[in-house]
Amino acid sequence: MFLQVRAFYPPPNVATCRWSTQSRDSGRRKATHSARKGSQGGVTRAVVSPAGSATRSEAETLAGRAGHASSAVSVVLPCLNEVRAVGACVTEALDAMAAAGYSGEVVVVDNGSSDGSAAAARRAGARVVREERRGYGRALRTGIAHSRGDVVVMADCDGTYDLRNVARLVDPVARGESDVVVGSRLNGTSRHSMPLLHRYVGTPALTLLISQVTGGLRLSDSQSGFRAFRRRDALALGLRSSGMEFASEMLVNASRAGYRITEVPTRYSERIGESKLNTFPDGWRHLRLICLLAPQLLMTLIGVVLFCAGLAVTMAGFIWPSGVSIGSMRWQPVFFGGIALILGVQAFVTGLMLAELGLRDGSGRPGLAFMGASSFHRRCKLAGACAALTGLGLDAFLLIRWLDGVPFSRGMVLAGMAQSLLICGGSIASFAMLANAMARFRLGNNRAEEEVLGTMTSDTTSRSRERGV
Repeated sequence: MFLQVRAFYPPPNVATCRWSTQSRDSGRRKATHSARKGSQGGVTRAVVSPAGSATRSEAETLAGRAGHASSAVSVVLPCLNEVRAVGACVTEALDAMAAAGYSGEVVVVDNGSSDGSAAAARRAGARVVREERRGYGRALRTGIAHSRGDVVVMADCDGTYDLRNVARLVDPVARGESDVVVGSRLNGTSRHSMPLLHRYVGTPALTLLISQVTGGLRLSDSQSGFRAFRRRDALALGLRSSGMEFASEMLVNASRAGYRITEVPTRYSERIGESKLNTFPDGWRHLRLICLLAPQLLMTLIGVVLFCAGLAVTMAGFIWPSGVSIGSMRWQPVFFGGIALILGVQAFVTGLMLAELGLRDGSGRPGLAFMGASSFHRRCKLAGACAALTGLGLDAFLLIRWLDGVPFSRGMVLAGMAQSLLICGGSIASFAMLANAMARFRLGNNRAEEEVLGTMTSDTTSRSRERGV
């Protein structure tokens, strides 16, 4: 049930913009520039006071309170056995909305609790929704679907997020300055609230990957679960993740849809109760989702790993030309080394081609700008030719040594490397020619479109002049 709160200021008329499915990307991108100009640094430079209070700047208060007190807010809290903290979190969120002048509700999604969490949430004033299927993502999807507010804030009910700062996230969305606001935890955390492995390895690595997948999304904390967004926007993203990877899927899909994504600093405290996070399984789920959403990233990653492994094994073949003894058997590294080198190069150039086809952001535009440059094509052709010629040179050297009858202990290793260089050189040269052809085709299409538009403009101008005469 909604908690109706009296607004402190009379709400003015607020113009809302709606985008059709076809024009969502262009409309949001145009709006992004104007919003950034109008609020230069207003969101990202918000500061949390040392005491953790929800105090904000006077300019932000004057600009935001009056215009958006009428926005309805739903705070969604997934819950699994959090009886020690859920009541306090619900009370804190309700008090924060009341102090900010928002009408709202707190929706606690009971994900199969057995400790009385649901009853504690109801006593504190929350509306409880049940989701029997376990999973962080499933609970959030259910909570968003059952929310009644126009703006949704997702958080946790374990005491980690400072829910007194709900308005700090809601205000930019309510004012139309942002579509998704993320609360960055990194400057407001400690080794007690966030393990060092998560702080300095897991979160930065996943944030970097998401930046690559989205074409340069600039966030410091992509894994924060404290976010605000419009309910209809979240439902339009078609989110499907069932676990912790829900956070990554939301950012990737929102960026591809052209949503404006910003972040504000927030505190992150030590949790109350037992953690439900499994570091390595949850990290793998994030990595797997990112690779599935960005096949070009997966292919280039596989290509780099295979190429480095092949190079290392090939070097091992030079050190141990007679092979490596494994029990009663002898392994020849040269065979795996050559295969890994070839597969690595082919996987890498396939990833580049997928990026060129625009699979990075789903917009059909090239994902890598340098792929269309003629100098890049020339360098790739030159590199492919050099690799192929080096392979032929090694084959010629081995042939001469064989004709002279001179034994050579590393002949098998050199022969394997020669064949790998021939195939890799041909793959790189073929990739360069294909990339060049695609760039020319795209350039021809652009020129044809410009000519058609120019002809239509000329015809329209001529008709206007005739009517005027």
